[in-house]
Amino acid sequence: MTKCVILQPSYIPWRGYFHQIALADIFVFYDDVKYDKNGWRNRNKIKTPNGPMWLTIPVLTKGVETKKTPINEIHIDRSKKWTNKHINAITTSYSKAPFFKEYSPAIFDYLNVKTELLVDITIDLTIHLSKMLGIKNTKFIRSSTMKSIEGKKTKRIVQILQNLGIDHYISGPSAQSYIKEEEFTSTGIKIEYMDYVYSEYPQFYPPFESFVSIIDLLFMTGPDALSFIMNT
Repeated sequence: MTKCVILQPSYIPWRGYFHQIALADIFVFYDDVKYDKNGWRNRNKIKTPNGPMWLTIPVLTKGVETKKTPINEIHIDRSKKWTNKHINAITTSYSKAPFFKEYSPAIFDYLNVKTELLVDITIDLTIHLSKMLGIKNTKFIRSSTMKSIEGKKTKRIVQILQNLGIDHYISGPSAQSYIKEEEFTSTGIKIEYMDYVYSEYPQFYPPFESFVSIIDLLFMTGPDALSFIMNT
């Protein structure tokens, strides 16, 4: 049985995203679907003394019809000095975390890469964070590199899975409200839905906040982070 997850790339995602990566034999970054403004593609939250704070990568939207533009064609707005802002905010909030010095340099190196496309930061950083967490056996693919994938919504997902020879698809729980399960089962593909129930871990600035970037968990628990993802 080969397990697959298909998710849109996101900026320093939360632990549920990495839970799905850890469960997958093949993880597909769904990067050629339309960009969703004000979603998770270019932003996420960290914990600060003043509560959760958004870190947002500015993107170029002038002259770009974001309702139709695919994620992999969205450009970073390099006129905005966002990199130092993000690094300073992360450092201010986590410099005293037990594993900050161990993991932050490599993360900051990725933020400093002068790439033009949003996905070249978000995807590469997600893959590196996966390795930091100890996720070793997952193969990563961008959907934009796959050929002969057509259709929309469920049919397109099924085509990707069939193209990869997948027989077990893992999806987020919200998909149950709109996914057409018969299109999977009729092709012999089993569907599994995630159940995001996680234990708390040591965290600065109470109360505990579960829906923040993975870097919070990584800086606070280091090599034990994966056990707080897999609930082991």
